[in-house]
Amino acid sequence: MNSLEIDSFFSAVTNLRALIIGDLMLDEYVWGRTERISPEAPVPVVDILSEDIRMGGAGNVAANLLKLGCEVAVVSVLGDDQDGQNLGEIADSFSIDRDGLFFDKNRTTTRKTRILSSNQQMLRIDRECRSEIAVDIEQQVINYIDTCDDDFHVILVSDYLKGVLTNKVLQAVFALGRKRGIPVIVDPKGNNYAKYAGATLLTPNRKEVELATGIQITDEISLLRAGNRLLSDLALEALVMTRSEEGMSILTRDRVHHLPTNAREVFDVTGAGDTVLSLLGLGLAAGLSVMDAAWLSNIGAGVVVGKVGTSSVASAEIIGAVRLQHSDIDQKIKPANVLGIILEQKRAKGERVVFTNGCFDLLHVGHVKYLQRARLLGDLLVLGLNSDNSIRRLKGEKRPLLEEIERAQILTALDCVDYLTIFDEDTPLELLQVVRPDVLVKGGDYQPGEVIGKELVESYGGRVELITFVDGKSTTNIIDKILSRYRDEV
Repeated sequence: MNSLEIDSFFSAVTNLRALIIGDLMLDEYVWGRTERISPEAPVPVVDILSEDIRMGGAGNVAANLLKLGCEVAVVSVLGDDQDGQNLGEIADSFSIDRDGLFFDKNRTTTRKTRILSSNQQMLRIDRECRSEIAVDIEQQVINYIDTCDDDFHVILVSDYLKGVLTNKVLQAVFALGRKRGIPVIVDPKGNNYAKYAGATLLTPNRKEVELATGIQITDEISLLRAGNRLLSDLALEALVMTRSEEGMSILTRDRVHHLPTNAREVFDVTGAGDTVLSLLGLGLAAGLSVMDAAWLSNIGAGVVVGKVGTSSVASAEIIGAVRLQHSDIDQKIKPANVLGIILEQKRAKGERVVFTNGCFDLLHVGHVKYLQRARLLGDLLVLGLNSDNSIRRLKGEKRPLLEEIERAQILTALDCVDYLTIFDEDTPLELLQVVRPDVLVKGGDYQPGEVIGKELVESYGGRVELITFVDGKSTTNIIDKILSRYRDEV
């Protein structure tokens, strides 16, 4: 994915709604300092400096989605105790739909207390109930799931084996996914994966896959054997296997793809699986391919493990991580609405904006010289690039020869191009209303009165400049030369 596609994705996320089902818990962090050993026993003494409580388990999945701007509803069972009430209040503070939270006086709300010193975890204390939920509570949960006819775009299942996700509850969840035609993504646990049959996609780690299949993963062949067994046995559409420092493997029925880890420095892996689940689910809900959604989730997980404690990731952090991977090329490509904001800031600093547009299919020396001359007319050059659909309407079904993203990346590799945006209309008039250039540039084959947007630009004091193209240099001429020279070899 490039920066333009990522920006569009995060814009679309705010219109999505996710249903999260699973084990909701409290994560308590006790932060301290260790400077001495106890005289009572050979253990470090931690002087407490601060404490905080966060949503954990399925709650951390919710926190990830909320931070990205998605609406969420949560289904879970809590103990009717103080920790359960605290979780309910935290859910309220985040405006989480909590109609699916059920309280059982015979259960203990899961609370994990982590004691840390110098950002290192010293000890974890668990208070929890791991038995399956009572039959009457189970039926209440199923009844609620059966009535979930809200406009959900994805269902995320967070299983920590605390007893909420019984076989019957899971089957009700998968039935809801089929009924609504939406993906059901599961972060699984344990060795009984038969209960996940009916899911769209699973996100286990390597150890969990080994446990579920009985196959030790030591190389590519054993990885494929284990992955394909789960794909076949559970009728999954895909399997996304996280492999710690080795990254991530995406298996579908016809291919396998490996992604290297994106973590620059690992402080704490807590919550990384929740981030993978969240971003995978949002990606599929937004129409991304499994590969693109997995790639995005891998980026997000790399950000989260660089933090201490159960953490979520913001869209700006993911975009920043992507920019560290890519050169300046993708950073120049902006959607029109984002570009408009950037240019307002540039103009406020007194910079003059030059704009031109075109198809630029098969970049040649005539294009380059034209753009270089245009750039000299102001402080920065903005290029409006016709989309593939726009070119097909203008030049016929055989064009363009290069897809829009490839054309955009080639053009933004030029130093003279400061920003580029792709437009789908037949003319750049709508785009000009956003860019509002000081100088509108077109080729010398135009007459001033023929330039679309001339009246608009001149209405606020801008001007139109015509630049002559290099004679004999055109994409059509290149195509003709290739056909003439190689016709007999085709």
